[in-house]
Amino acid sequence: MSAPPSLEAPPAPADRTERPRIAMPWLLLAVVLLLLAGRFLIGPQSASPAVQTWATIFVAICVQALPFLVFGVAISAAISAFVPASFWTRALPKKPAVAVPVAGLAGAVLPGCECASVPVASGLMSRGVAPAAALAFLLSSPAINPIVLVATAVAFPGQPLMVVARFGASLLVAVTVGWLWLRFGRADLLTIRKPHHDSFVGAMRHDLLHAGGFLIVGGVAAATLNVVVPREWLTTVADVPWLAILVLALLAVLLSICSEADAFVAASLTAFSPTAKLAFMVVGPMVDLKLIALQAGTFGRAFAIRFVPLTFVLAVAVSAVVGGILL
Repeated sequence: MSAPPSLEAPPAPADRTERPRIAMPWLLLAVVLLLLAGRFLIGPQSASPAVQTWATIFVAICVQALPFLVFGVAISAAISAFVPASFWTRALPKKPAVAVPVAGLAGAVLPGCECASVPVASGLMSRGVAPAAALAFLLSSPAINPIVLVATAVAFPGQPLMVVARFGASLLVAVTVGWLWLRFGRADLLTIRKPHHDSFVGAMRHDLLHAGGFLIVGGVAAATLNVVVPREWLTTVADVPWLAILVLALLAVLLSICSEADAFVAASLTAFSPTAKLAFMVVGPMVDLKLIALQAGTFGRAFAIRFVPLTFVLAVAVSAVVGGILL
């Protein structure tokens, strides 16, 4: 009886895949520098306010997210290069159902934004961490880390329950999504990329190129929608509770603001209820345009098509319930 065929894809020829990638991170850096130069040199010459606004938002998103993306890629590369796979079997509970909330709580330890969480989660999966646990970490890390919670407290002075509500709602969504993936997720929907390099520099170079391109795609989409969507639409729905929650949740997806700064934007939306503001802060770090692009590029489109709507619906529903109770 013949042996079953191997499920692993054959390795790509090194000459055709690895050599072009050596110079590509420098190309990504050149693109970012050109964007900055275009913003300050070409932008002032443009007579169109819409073009200037688009350029400002696009550059702001990329520049704001890039340091955290590099930080996340560095951690992912360090995990791939220096941490043996056996470490994770000892660090996390053996039962995946227990590992999910532990990984969700671990997100409170690592400072960083949503861009950093995607490559870190990918690195964890490649080292043997259960996908459900890695996904719980992916969602919780940018939402409940110390920097985000301190920023929320500063943005909402005298409102400690807003910090509590954000922490509780975000963690509940992350753990619930992890458990749902553990129960209903299919392995064939999730692309787990094996480390392409054994060295720290090689792994970081590869991951930075891969994630950086999708960050730019997400930045273009977010900047375009920021210019296209009229601000007047927001004020007309602020007095309708459920509609206000849904609109601010969608706005969080479109604006794609870094999680360290979104609390200040939420606080400025004075026409909306505290619960609607909570939805803005819970949804944003878990579902936004640059995140959708990063997740699709890292884990596959089949995964993103299912994961993004699930996370969005749960984030909105949990925010409404938690906000209704605490706020």
